[in-house]
This record gives sequence, structure tokens and C-alpha cells, in this order.
Amino acid sequence: MGTMSNSGKSFVTAGLLRVLKQDGYKVCPFKSQNMALNSYITEDGYEIGMAQAMQAQAAGTKPSVYMNPILLKPNSDTGSQVILNGKVMGNMPAKEYFKKKKELIPHIKKAYEELAKEYDICIVEGAGSPTEINLKENDIVNLGLAEILDCKAVLVGDIDRGGVFASLYGTVELLEEHEKNRIEGLIINKFRGDVSILAPGLAMIEEKLKKKVLGTIPMARIDIADEDSLSERLTDKKEQKAVDIAVIQFRHISNFTDFDALERFDNVSLRYVKSAKELKNPDIIILPGSKNTLADLLDIRQNGLEALIMRRAKEGALVIGICGGYQMLGECLEDSCNAESGKTERGMGLLNTKTVFEENKKTLQVKAKLICNEACFDRLQNKFVEAYEIHMGRTKIMGEERALFELFDGGFDGAINKEGNVFGTYFHGLFDNGDFTYALLSHIAEKKGIALSEVSDIKEYREKEYDKLADLIRNNIDMKEIYRIIGI
Repeated sequence: MGTMSNSGKSFVTAGLLRVLKQDGYKVCPFKSQNMALNSYITEDGYEIGMAQAMQAQAAGTKPSVYMNPILLKPNSDTGSQVILNGKVMGNMPAKEYFKKKKELIPHIKKAYEELAKEYDICIVEGAGSPTEINLKENDIVNLGLAEILDCKAVLVGDIDRGGVFASLYGTVELLEEHEKNRIEGLIINKFRGDVSILAPGLAMIEEKLKKKVLGTIPMARIDIADEDSLSERLTDKKEQKAVDIAVIQFRHISNFTDFDALERFDNVSLRYVKSAKELKNPDIIILPGSKNTLADLLDIRQNGLEALIMRRAKEGALVIGICGGYQMLGECLEDSCNAESGKTERGMGLLNTKTVFEENKKTLQVKAKLICNEACFDRLQNKFVEAYEIHMGRTKIMGEERALFELFDGGFDGAINKEGNVFGTYFHGLFDNGDFTYALLSHIAEKKGIALSEVSDIKEYREKEYDKLADLIRNNIDMKEIYRIIGI
């Protein structure tokens, strides 16, 4: 558990899973309820939080819907789309969902029991803080879940923001006695500096709470998928490099982990921009996924970003739309089924396509071959990519545009304009395909007289990052105590 959101629960969970996997145990993550707009599609077509998919990969196992039976995807300030057992249950205001939470306990227990049949150890991650006292009555994700599963707990605090001792102390002291008894230790995360300076504070917090500090994790740059909109990736203002990429940071941006692979090139900069003044003159503009496509389209129309994107496209910049961003690039978006607002809106008109929203969400992993013959893809004709789809709409090509991909099942995906500088696709995870990404960026770099740096295969790279994370955990956490808590 964490004292607050973004304290590092997902990070520590992934690290512990990697250590236990290295030690020979069959391990898995579990998060009963996750609220995030970054999601992943399992091999069998179920939608779960990206954090649990990342943790499963760190654990050396395949992501499963049992690892995250409830996913909440905020689509307004007061409501979310509720994903139950990997499929859409419906859109619910927060109050309505709060009333239904107890009804979901059997689903949570079943998912956990399925994991328990297969794995030696399951690390359960909480959400937010366990002391949101207005939510404790129907808690199904923090200590309420610990009661249901009868498991022990470790509390993580973030020292980088300051006040870590107060937040650890206040969190524990707001708990009932039987809840306090479940907490077996404390972890301090994101420390900068000499850990010996912390010694008096560590001794005092142990004395006051009668809980052992299991370790202090230093601040480290480990490149693993981020869970939500609190990610530092979205706020880090990077300098512009030889090849400059701007990702439009929608209010309801989803699956921004799609673009992590683009950050690994030395001479490529990836910036997230919210306003017209931040856009500048990028070589590539990416419109990402959105959990409320129509609202986000109207936002960029009102704040001037749409006009600038259209101007840069006419000047020859490469404009890419992924999922909701792909839908925005077209002529028209029709929501007659009331998936979002129930309205029809004109699109940006950069692609001659029309999108009709549908009630049923399409969730599946895909394999497809590239069939367009644009210069940026000339080395990739008929080469395959792997990706996944998560969307509630169908996009039809209306004019001279051509499809980008032919799917294994004989269908087609995406569209590209006749000039070859605007394209869209429903494929999430597209840039994890190294050949595709290198060809695309090399085309831009070569036009500017630049040699693009080579990078390792994304899967190999991630395995190395998980191992770095395991080293960080081993070197800074008392693993003997962790094994004692687990009961091994």
C-alpha cells in the first residue's frame, strides 16, 4: 500500500516480483481495482490496467484478466467506464459505483483464487491511500481487501515530495487497531542523498509506530511503464533534439505508454504539449488515444492546437493519430449510440475518413503486415507488426486514402493520405515494433541529414530494466524480512 497516489506502489510491487522470480518462485501481481487510462489487452482479449501487465512481464508471466478484475477508466470529472473481468460493465457516476462495490467482492475473490491455484506467491497492490476515511466503508482494494484475503501489508511512502514521516505516521494512526496489525513494515521510496542522514528519523518512526522500516529506496531512473496521469513523463519539459516529436496531451489522454519506445533514441526528443504555445515546430505530431474523444477534440479546437496541427500538416510535418487521435483526423465522428456525448462532430479533415461510434468495445491483440508503399516505410513492405486494439468505434475510408495494414484475418486497419504525411491507426503498442519505429524515424532523420542512433530490441531492453529494478530492490530492501512477512 502507499500513503498516497504515486508513492511508488506499482514500482515496488514490480521490483519485488522480479526479485522473487529470480529466486525461483512462480509469482504474479494482483490489483482488485485499478483507476487508470493506460490499459492493456491480454492474449484472450480482456482489458486490464497497464501496471498489472507491466508487473506480469517483470514476474516473467503472461498478463491475465485475473490480475486486475476491476478497471475504472475516468471519462469525466465525476464518472468512469467500469471494466469488470476485462469487459465493459458500463459508464457509472462515482456515487453509483460506490454503492455497487460490495456486489463486486465475489468477482475479486474468484480472480484471486484462480491466481492462487497457479502461483506460489501473489503480491497484492493497493490503490491511492488506505486512509481515505470517506471511502473506507466499502473498501475493496486496500486494507478492506487485506481482510477479505487475510494477507499482511507493507506501507510505502514518497520522501521526494517531503513530509514522508508525517504521512507514514498519519496513515498508520488513522487506522483501526486490527488494520494496524496487518502492517508488517514501512518502505521509504524516492530518496535523494546520503541515507545515513535519515537514521534519526528512521529510528523515531520505528519507535512511534512499532513498525520496522524495511528499507529506503534511492531515486533511480528505471524505465518501466507508468500507470497514470501523475507520470513525470507528462510534466518533464525536455529540450528539443534533432528529431522532435510532440504528443498532444489531451485532458483524457489514454495509453501514453504507446510512446515510451520513442524516448530511447539519443537524437530524438519526445514532448507532451497541452497548449498552442508549447507546440512549436515539431517534425512529428502525435494525437494519442483518448477516453473522451469528442470532448478532447473540442478542447484542442478551442485552445488553438487543432489549427496549428493542421497548418503543420500542410507544411509537411508528419501527423500520426492513434485510436482516438486517428478518429479525430477524419472528416466526421458520429456518436448516435451515445458512447460519449451522443453528438456528431466534424473532425480535423486531414484524412478522408468517417468514424461511427459503437456500443461494444473492440479489445484484441493483432498481427498485421504493412501494405502502404510510402517512402518512410519502403523497407517494411509486407513486414509484420504486433499490437492491440481498444476502441468503441469503426472508421471507414471515404476517399483516396489507403489502408496502412492488412490483418491476419483478412481485414484492414488505418489510413494514410496521398501525400504520405498524415496517417492513423487503431494499433496500440505500434512503436514497440522496432523495425517499424526505426524506419519511420530514420526517414525523418535522413531528410534532415542526421544519422539515427541504433537501439536494442524493446523486449530485450525491458528485461534489462526489470533486472535493474530487481538490483535496486535487493540492494535497498531487507529481503529476509520480506520473506518472513510472506511466510517462507
